Amino acid sequence: MRLGYDLTLEQSQKLVMTPELRQAIQLLQFSSMELKEYLEKQLESNPLLEIEGSSDDYENIEEVTKENEEIDWKEFVDSYDDFSYTGPRERKDSEVNYDGFVTYSSSLKEHLYLQLNLNFSDKLEINIGEFIIENIDENGYLTTTIEDICDELCVSYELGEKVLLQIQSFDPVGVGARSLEECLVIQLRDRKIENEKIYSIVESYLEDVAHNRLNKISKELEISLKEVQDICDFIKSLEPKPGRAFSGEVSEVKYITPDVTLTIVDGEYVIILNDITGPRLNINSFYKELISSSDDENATTFLTNKLNSALWIIRSIEQRRMTIYNVVESILKFQDEFLKKGEKALKPLTLKDVAEDIGVHESTVSRATSGKYIQTPRGLFELKYFFTTGVSSGKGDISATSIKALIKDLIEEEDPTKPYSDQQIANILESNSIEISRRTIAKYRDELNIPSSSLRRRY
Repeated sequence: MRLGYDLTLEQSQKLVMTPELRQAIQLLQFSSMELKEYLEKQLESNPLLEIEGSSDDYENIEEVTKENEEIDWKEFVDSYDDFSYTGPRERKDSEVNYDGFVTYSSSLKEHLYLQLNLNFSDKLEINIGEFIIENIDENGYLTTTIEDICDELCVSYELGEKVLLQIQSFDPVGVGARSLEECLVIQLRDRKIENEKIYSIVESYLEDVAHNRLNKISKELEISLKEVQDICDFIKSLEPKPGRAFSGEVSEVKYITPDVTLTIVDGEYVIILNDITGPRLNINSFYKELISSSDDENATTFLTNKLNSALWIIRSIEQRRMTIYNVVESILKFQDEFLKKGEKALKPLTLKDVAEDIGVHESTVSRATSGKYIQTPRGLFELKYFFTTGVSSGKGDISATSIKALIKDLIEEEDPTKPYSDQQIANILESNSIEISRRTIAKYRDELNIPSSSLRRRY
């Protein structure tokens, strides 16, 4: 057998991850905020890129100068020098009034500082009050002990307790409490509640109230179950977190801008891609002409590279838009019943089903749906919402979301004195040809934040 080295040629196909391909994949999986940040950086670094409609179209500088000359600036300025009385101006309801917009709302600590300056005049007491307010969290609770505050400020415990009691009378009622029990007691005293049983339950039986152990409370306090139930309902109407009504830097409202909007036009669904989340880009005509007219070789090379980069970004953005459009169109094809009947009609759907329908890989569908939202006539949903596992039944496969909706409806319609157990819910669904285990029922119920039957029971 002869051994040796040879040179041979052979053809083979393989996928090479070029920088351009990586960029296209990256753009597809970007959320609207990430895409916006990426495009802002590209617009800063690439002079040939511009957002469509961001600049006015002028043939030359003379047109801009001519337009500005048409404005009579002397007449414009003179109109502001007339201070004569013109009488009251009629206001229309449809007119935009900027006073109607809330631009700023005070935080909890600012609200407490305002009341502190109105209730105290002694400088030492104000200093103690400021120290206490700075140790109140966003929920309205004092996060340290009054002893530590008095030791830190070198004041007597009696004076510190006096200032704290005064702060606990501030709005919102219950602020400055050191525990949930104290917070609820402050609210009871503010409402001038005199029933000692209510105070006893708040101070000693809150855990039993949370676990619905009303029989234990009834026996130990020697009162009827109905009275215990009424007291517990009243306690649950109190505010356990008095500070959450105020805005702050921690809990700001977050808004979602949908990537896709689904509207109904003449009885048909129309898919509209939001240009805000994926703006259309153009090539700047000035720099494009400069490439062919410039005599500087370095400038031409630089602009040519930037032009190729800009063209690739524009193609990638357009490809991203078309991929998202095709994915949404395919999802709506499978989930048409959901738009008509609601979440009970949501069908089981996988990434593979959509990928085979539009002829792409599953990973492409996953990237196209990750972090993307759609506004439908039934509300705002993440595209991932439409992909759900299924359970086989006598009526065909049914999605987990539909089963959760059925469980929620059953619990809402149950007799509160005899709530359904998880096994009873499973039996009811089985009678409707939906076979599902008790453990799965408990899992779905927990995901819906619905307590168990023992906690839902009313006496």
